Parts: sequence; structure tokens; C-alpha cells
Amino acid sequence: MIQEFTALDGAILIDKPAGPTSHDIVDAIRRQFAIKKVGHCGTLDPNATGLLVIVLGRGTKLSEKLMSEDKVYEGSIKFGEATASYDADGELVSSMPVPPLGVDELNQAGAEFVGDQMQVPPMVSAVKKDGVPLYKLARKGVEVERDPRLIHIYRFRFSSYQEPLGWFELACTKGTYVRSVAHELGQKLGCGGHLATLRRVRSGRFDVTDAAEFEAVLKLNSRELEKLVIPFLKLSGG
Repeated sequence: MIQEFTALDGAILIDKPAGPTSHDIVDAIRRQFAIKKVGHCGTLDPNATGLLVIVLGRGTKLSEKLMSEDKVYEGSIKFGEATASYDADGELVSSMPVPPLGVDELNQAGAEFVGDQMQVPPMVSAVKKDGVPLYKLARKGVEVERDPRLIHIYRFRFSSYQEPLGWFELACTKGTYVRSVAHELGQKLGCGGHLATLRRVRSGRFDVTDAAEFEAVLKLNSRELEKLVIPFLKLSGG
């Protein structure tokens, strides 16, 4: 007998606020609505905001499919300061004068990142080494060799610059660490840099403009939540 899909088998789009981890969002929704299976399709760092695709019930079977889709981010890079984690949360490791920069200079440097490249995951990441997440090793001051991964950047464009901050848009494949791109761009410019802010605005066919605020979702009842669910068959293309 084929099991019928329920109104909570599918996905909802959450506009993640800064602060909670992606797992925190998943856990809160699981507990609030008593749904046994809840997952997300692509981790956002705690201070990153924007689109988080949350899969519910039998929708979790589509996690890998949805996670593999391309992403678009908007954010800012602070030049002149490099951090251990490549973002604003990390310990400052170097500070250097910022050379004269403008949008044209940043776009010229950013264009060199477009295309296929091998990217080494940062130590402060959820990538595992011998079953242990790298960030746990980093907390102990341990640095290990990481295997580079093939990524593709479709677009990396700056829209404005006000020293020392440059605002950008970046479109890329799954698994791309935007803070690594920020770090490497700072190195290329000779002054260092780190990711100051990050917001995911698109994941595959989904856009953050269609997402619901996390706190607002937690105030809904189950019937109201059902109205936000993208059904399993629509997600799977069925």
C-alpha cells in the first residue's frame, strides 16, 4: 500500500536571522510542531542570514537533491584585517593598511575567481577529518591538512566600496565557502580581509523574498504552517 503524502511532507523557506545555527532552526521547528523528521539544505554560519530551505517529513528524502543546487549570496568584505575563521567571528591574526581601492579595482581582482577552482575548506568549518568536525579541532588550536574541493563561481561582482568595506554579490555551486573567497581576495590585494556580513538570497529555484521570518513561523499553529509548505511532489518535479 502506497503511503499518502501529508500536508507537512515537503519544504518551507525560512529567512534565517543572525545568531542561531542552522541546526538551531531545525531543532526549534521540530519541537514546536512535533515533526519527527526535519532537516535543512545547506548550512549558514550563525551570523549569516537569509534563505534556509527546511525539509519536513518525507521531504527530507530530497535533502541531497535540494542541497546540490547553486546558491547566490550578498555580503560585505572588510579589507585590512584577516581573521582566523575568515569572518567577523574569528580572532584577528593580521592588520595591514588598505591600498587605494574602488569598485573597478575590486571587480578586476574578483573576476580572477570566476570559473572552476579547487578550494581548501577553512579550519573553522563543519567538514570532518577522521570523523571529527574541523571546527572542534580548531578550538583546540589544532590545524590539519584539508583536501581541496572543486567549486565553480559563476559571478563575483562588487556594487559599492566605502573603505574598508566592499559590498558584493556572488553566485556559486554548493559547498563554496564565501569567507574563504573573502580571505583569498584580501591576500591577493596584499592587505588581508575577512567576510563582514553574508546573506543567502537564492538557492536553486527558491528566493529569499518568498521566505518567512523565523520568529513569525514559530508563532504559527500546524494548520497555518501547512500553508507555507511546498509539497513533496512539487519539490521532486512530480
